[in-house]
Amino acid sequence: MTTEACGRNIRFATIESLVHIRIDDLSGPEIRALLEEHLASMYLHSSPESVHALPIEELRKAEITFWTVWENGELLGCGALKELDSQHGEIKSMRTAARHLRKGAAQTLLHHIIGEAGRRGYRRLSLETGSMQAFEPARQLYARGGFTFCGPFADYVEDPNSVFMTKEL
Repeated sequence: MTTEACGRNIRFATIESLVHIRIDDLSGPEIRALLEEHLASMYLHSSPESVHALPIEELRKAEITFWTVWENGELLGCGALKELDSQHGEIKSMRTAARHLRKGAAQTLLHHIIGEAGRRGYRRLSLETGSMQAFEPARQLYARGGFTFCGPFADYVEDPNSVFMTKEL
């Protein structure tokens, strides 16, 4: 596998495909549809007070960088990095399009976000995800990425529907 930096785009070349990770302005119909799918899934599996997924307007805030993963012009997934303070970031809105689950898009993007957090000088990267069975694949992904369970951080509070994870960088 080769990696080529292309301005703000990242390209991963493999024999099978060319995957692009790029900063996204959240204006395209594909990303709107994926974020609507994401929010619908969160409300399906969590009680409303336990849904911490951000609407598109919130994802456009200055402290959030939002990336999308593309292959051959098709959106595979998305994820964001929110700056909590100069040494601590939070992963937000990680989502893989349903038809691209288990193809490595989320792992590729997670590695990208971890790398960016390190480049920014963050000492810690944290996240919140659901505690229900539907979120088990996400928890496994984060555990493989070196995240461990922790207590609530930032403005979160203890919630039986939430799991908090963190990674020291």
